[in-house]
Amino acid sequence: MPLVLWVVTGSAARSANDTTFSHLNGVQTVQLDLNSTDTIASAFHDVDKLFLLTPFQPNMVDLTSNLVNVAKNAKVKHIVKLSVMGADAEPGITPSRLHRQAEKILEEFGIPFTFLRPNFFMQNFVNFFIHTIKSQNAFYVPAGDGQISMVDVRDIASVASQVLTSNDDGGKAYNITGGEALSYYQVAEVLSREVGKKISYVNISDEDARKGMKDAGADEWTINSMIELFGIIRASYAATVSPTVEQITGNRPISFNQFAKDNAAHFK
Repeated sequence: MPLVLWVVTGSAARSANDTTFSHLNGVQTVQLDLNSTDTIASAFHDVDKLFLLTPFQPNMVDLTSNLVNVAKNAKVKHIVKLSVMGADAEPGITPSRLHRQAEKILEEFGIPFTFLRPNFFMQNFVNFFIHTIKSQNAFYVPAGDGQISMVDVRDIASVASQVLTSNDDGGKAYNITGGEALSYYQVAEVLSREVGKKISYVNISDEDARKGMKDAGADEWTINSMIELFGIIRASYAATVSPTVEQITGNRPISFNQFAKDNAAHFK
């Protein structure tokens, strides 16, 4: 079994005392800071494969370059990069352009690679919308009635696991989506049914979304990037359904109904 290093974010393992993965049997935590090539080199000792998830921030491409340069010297045999659906679109938006630039670094360095390009995560509802759902029974998004084929991160993990443990030579890119495309209005109906209370989707303007994100402490770069993403959703450019999950794992993608059922307690 190859030794795999999972680089989750720039801060996930900056401290040698980090306990993020301490509950997982057989997982060894190593100190790693994507801004420090010394810690990267040490973390790559005896590593054969790398799962790469860099933080979404303006210097994401630089962080990727730092890591891939050391990975090549360490003779890492395969890098599986979590990218984003639409990374290959032209001209693209800020998130997709950054991910495509990071992808090109892997292509140019010559390390066998696989790109996983997921759509929006279902778990965003728990991570970002939960406060207003719990306090106001509503979530506020400037997405119109556009549809989106959201994916459960558990399915992304299953695909990544299969790719990392296979003998695939790489060089492929996979779009990863759920099994259906839903509007946020439909999502609100599902959440209402599974959670057991009326939850509404409020379609707001870009201006109101900007104000809400600014009040929440988001910086201008992040706000602009999110507004671009919601514009893609409004136009239903994120509605494409991919067969990747079933093709690679043999299982149908987790439905939003199942996600809502599994996470209902969070929204009460």
